[in-house]
Amino acid sequence: MQTTRFVAGACLAVGLLQAQCALADDVLSPEKVSFYFAAHQDDWQLFMNPSAFQDVAASKTKTVFIHMTAGDAGLGTGNGGRKHPYYLARENGAETAIHFMADSGALPVDKTESRIDFNGHQIYRVSYRNTVAYYLRLPDGHPTGSGYPQTGNQSLKRLAEGQIETLNAIDGSAAYRGWEDLVSTLHAVIDYERAHAPAVQLNVAEQNQGINPHDHSDHQMTAKAALEAADGLACARRVFYVDYASSRLPENLDDQQRQMESSVLAVTAAGILALDHTSIWARYHRTYLGRNYFRVEEAAGRCADTVPSSVQAAANRPRK
Repeated sequence: MQTTRFVAGACLAVGLLQAQCALADDVLSPEKVSFYFAAHQDDWQLFMNPSAFQDVAASKTKTVFIHMTAGDAGLGTGNGGRKHPYYLARENGAETAIHFMADSGALPVDKTESRIDFNGHQIYRVSYRNTVAYYLRLPDGHPTGSGYPQTGNQSLKRLAEGQIETLNAIDGSAAYRGWEDLVSTLHAVIDYERAHAPAVQLNVAEQNQGINPHDHSDHQMTAKAALEAADGLACARRVFYVDYASSRLPENLDDQQRQMESSVLAVTAAGILALDHTSIWARYHRTYLGRNYFRVEEAAGRCADTVPSSVQAAANRPRK
């Protein structure tokens, strides 16, 4: 299989089609970077679709999925009696769904995996076509934010409230010493991925409890961290999504949009099944299909032309 390496302004593979060259330039110099901040590996599929699919389908948009927790439900790196760790099954579901969207009408290509140093923390990053996925693998914080005993009752909420001093990734890859450390790390990720793009979009859970009641603590804390990390980024369009409460709202998607949303959830379920864990193609999860509720705060200014050199230097040190 021929591996294609892209460098700005040039296609280095012999026989590469002109359309593929154009795609390479679009990936390297996108007109827009859209960030999806998800507490768990199936949140953007359930609550932020088909918005995510539409962004991935736009060739001049780079779509970045930032998965904050391992979604481990207290298992940590355990497998719950199955063949593979639960968190890896959930990551495989997300990755399968991202590839499905990016590969629409095309053959698959090679992905690029690395660990990148941001603010002194190693974060697992996967690049595929015009998409990027990050997995911070922080402990699942339980719907209430109390955490799980098996993972030391750690949670995003407890870190934000100062109840714990450190939040450790379940795989030992990073330790965040205080809320500001985590926020600063996300700020570095945002700056690195947006680079010189003239437009930025932040997709997060709705913070207004009147609009999005009874939400998961991890959803809310992920949105809080993302918004604080992007504080001062006037060029960012902010989109706030209704999460659990959307299942009780009327369907508002047309047939094509519903097909996009449903297909991505089904593919996510298949990716989880492939690693020997329970499918999420279940009645409960399907109650979110046909619905995509959000409100928008438009950007107030333009993006800066440069990325801070310290951020760029740190992020240019990938480790396999």
